[in-house]
Amino acid sequence: MLPVRGRDDRAARAARILGVHTAWTPVGDGEFFCPGCGGDRNYQRLTGRRRLTLLGVPLLARGTTGPVVECAACRSHYGTDVLDHPTTRRFSAMLRDAVHTVALAVLAAGGTGSRTALETAATAVRAAGLADCTEDQLAALVEALAADTGRFFEQPGGAGLTIELHEALDPLAPHLAPAGRESLLLQAARIALADGPYTPAERDALRTVGAALTICSDDVTRLLAAARTPS
Repeated sequence: MLPVRGRDDRAARAARILGVHTAWTPVGDGEFFCPGCGGDRNYQRLTGRRRLTLLGVPLLARGTTGPVVECAACRSHYGTDVLDHPTTRRFSAMLRDAVHTVALAVLAAGGTGSRTALETAATAVRAAGLADCTEDQLAALVEALAADTGRFFEQPGGAGLTIELHEALDPLAPHLAPAGRESLLLQAARIALADGPYTPAERDALRTVGAALTICSDDVTRLLAAARTPS
């Protein structure tokens, strides 16, 4: 065992004598979700220049490194792909907008004549963060959107609906666990079922929601059947 410790000691001394030092330069900042802290934190985006050091004195340039993202709180360094993950606030806003769009899509497919469906949709939207959402507001939005022929809901399940749902759900889906994506589809299904069995237009709309959430067609069928089963 002594020779092993001797080698370790010599290696440590050599590292103190000869090493590589990285000088970091800030090139940007912002807010991100820090995996180490587990929450939203400020960050600096850094690029580095490496130099060979002798007794701690920088001598020869050894190239560049980075860029990296440094958390202002824990000082941990991460690859820049960490910025692809939304902050908690951004994720909440994305989820809120997704629930609102999905609710409108289902109501547009089934019509706004059912007060029960409107109440179910409004409850879901309020729970997602739009606390002042009312049934009347949702009904007015669906009617306004149906009249806007250049936009969406021209036909239930049509191209306009598909585009709007993908715009709301595509950025969100990669950050939702499978159970979260299924929960969002089940929520939509319950809105459709609030006034009775699925209509063909509602099924088309729900399949579009499932596709935008990257849920395979077999699982969409399973979930739509499960939503009909009383809990």
